[in-house]
Amino acid sequence: MSSREFTEGGYKYVPGVFQYSGGVVAAEGYEIVRVTLRRPIPLADGFTRIQEHLKAIGRPKVALCACELRSPAPFSEEGFRSFNERYVAVLEAWGICHEGTNPVARTNVCPLIAPPSEPEFYAFSYTIPSQLGRATYVVSGSGEAPEGKSNYADHIVRPGDTSIDGLRNKAGFVLATMEARLTSLGMTWDDATSAQIYTIYDIHPLLADLFVTRGAARFGVTWHYARPPVTGLDFELDCRGISTEMMV
Repeated sequence: MSSREFTEGGYKYVPGVFQYSGGVVAAEGYEIVRVTLRRPIPLADGFTRIQEHLKAIGRPKVALCACELRSPAPFSEEGFRSFNERYVAVLEAWGICHEGTNPVARTNVCPLIAPPSEPEFYAFSYTIPSQLGRATYVVSGSGEAPEGKSNYADHIVRPGDTSIDGLRNKAGFVLATMEARLTSLGMTWDDATSAQIYTIYDIHPLLADLFVTRGAARFGVTWHYARPPVTGLDFELDCRGISTEMMV
């Protein structure tokens, strides 16, 4: 699938489901900047903090292009949709989403240890004018089930199988999803500066042949001890190619 322009935001995106796009890449004359929060902030307060940050640097709210969230525990299918509707309502109010089209990339995962009491912002990304001269991008997180189906449960790869063989199939599916999104953005693993793995299962035996050999770990990988956001999913991955990152 080819990317689409979101001119007002200064980026292109891979069309996805209503709650997020498949990924974003800065348009010519822009770059994507990523901000990690030293302490995650509850969702509503997080949106306020982002708005204040963008205003302080002279960027419009539509420059927001990626959100990284943390939730208390995996949602049911119904709970996930309800949460997504509340989340997307804010993006609609900001003039980012319209008519079911959401250009903003997203990762939403659930820490197993010391989880938050409510959904929180962990990090966010936005565009700024730049003459960097190379593309910057963020690919949304994805678990081991195709998106856009009527549900996740009926389409999970090797459901309930967390053996190393089952995890290999799950991770292979997710890596293929990442690579399809990278291709749609005009990127490859050579352009990646980070890959983040989200699972509570031991994936060490998979790192060499699934990640390192294909170039998905050029700068290593970051493993978050967290679960994907929907019950039944066991493995999630996202990636990005960013030149400017900060922590606030």
